[in-house]
Amino acid sequence: MVPRYARPAMTAIWEPEARYRIWFEIEAHAAVKMGELGVVPENAGKALWDWWATNPVIDVAAIDAIEAVTKHDVIAFLDWVAQQVGPEARFMHQGMTSSDVLDTTLNVQLTRAADILLEDLDALLAAIKRRAEEHKYTPTIGRSHGIHAEPVTFGLKLAQAYAEFARCKARLVAAREDIATCAISGAVGTFANVDPSVEEYVADKMGLVPEPISTQVIPRDRHAMFFAVLGVIASSMERLAIEVRHLQRTEVLEAEEYFSPGQKGSSAMPHKRNPVLTENLTGQARMIRSYALPAMENVALWHERDISHSSVERFIGPDATITLDFALARLTGVVDKLLVYPERMQKNLDRMGGLIHSQRVLLALTQAGKTRDESYRLVQRNAMKVWESDGQLSLLELLKADPEVSAALTDEQLEDKFDLGYHFKEVDRIFGRVFG
Repeated sequence: MVPRYARPAMTAIWEPEARYRIWFEIEAHAAVKMGELGVVPENAGKALWDWWATNPVIDVAAIDAIEAVTKHDVIAFLDWVAQQVGPEARFMHQGMTSSDVLDTTLNVQLTRAADILLEDLDALLAAIKRRAEEHKYTPTIGRSHGIHAEPVTFGLKLAQAYAEFARCKARLVAAREDIATCAISGAVGTFANVDPSVEEYVADKMGLVPEPISTQVIPRDRHAMFFAVLGVIASSMERLAIEVRHLQRTEVLEAEEYFSPGQKGSSAMPHKRNPVLTENLTGQARMIRSYALPAMENVALWHERDISHSSVERFIGPDATITLDFALARLTGVVDKLLVYPERMQKNLDRMGGLIHSQRVLLALTQAGKTRDESYRLVQRNAMKVWESDGQLSLLELLKADPEVSAALTDEQLEDKFDLGYHFKEVDRIFGRVFG
């Protein structure tokens, strides 16, 4: 985790003290249920919770010191708690294995992280929707292969992003549900030394559901899907970031990141206004995606368990969620403050002498009786003249002067095909599909 790209609420989930607090809650809830079952004395769970009610400080350094000797993190924690609570603490962890605590804790952390990420997505969706409605009918050029294609609106560009992030949210909701499982099933998942009702009780208390069947670990296909969804969200995030970067290029300059008073774009060139935020988002997206592969490789563990997944998850759990949380908040800020230049959009629409209307003329010629191949040839030969003139010639005027074209279409019919507003007649319907 890089502090530069971290926000407090998400970071707090992964702090050692937070992890130990979840460990304690799992152990204490299990002890309470075991007391009800008569497996341990009923006062064992009460003693744990009575100590907890004093709001004790979790001495991370002391636990680390014990682990330096035991070489086992869960045992070190149990030993430290026993020192604080007294004799009743010996009934903690009855019939349980370390993975019962570790895996359930990881899933609690991931569900809490998902809740923050879902809030981030809601904020991003709200910002995109507001800007999309603001520019619902702002004409701009649509590009394919980076080349002028046909007119769109800037609102439609943003509506596309909204729909994509709405899908991202739905995927994350499903991934959160998939990861929110609890396993308190013992050494190889058979419940030989711990009653299944203990798992059910702990799951309910921790906001999870029981894992239908575990080995010594919760199956890692769940985690693989979770991190894969984070990677997809990062890719969608990068797609919008790259759009902003392209639009901010000097030759385009249809939109740009907000440039605050006192901001500097270059140490050498005082005139520079660079898309640094969206470039940064591209880099963060690369990192977030990179965590999906090791999560997938964690699925294939030896037999009922090995610990090859453990070190991986100590990296990817915090890093992926903390980075994505920061990145989504940054992207929301970019969208919210994005500078949009409709006049430059119109200038670029007019840049190539009307070439953007070529398809409508092609279709009109076919409807006037020309074959499609002949219609294409007639439009293209005039369009190429405009292209080679760098937009100095007018496609409409060339078509009017072309005898083969004018034999099929009147000047008025041709002029009608160069109406910019024609392309926006279904904007309302598209917005209805996206925003309801």
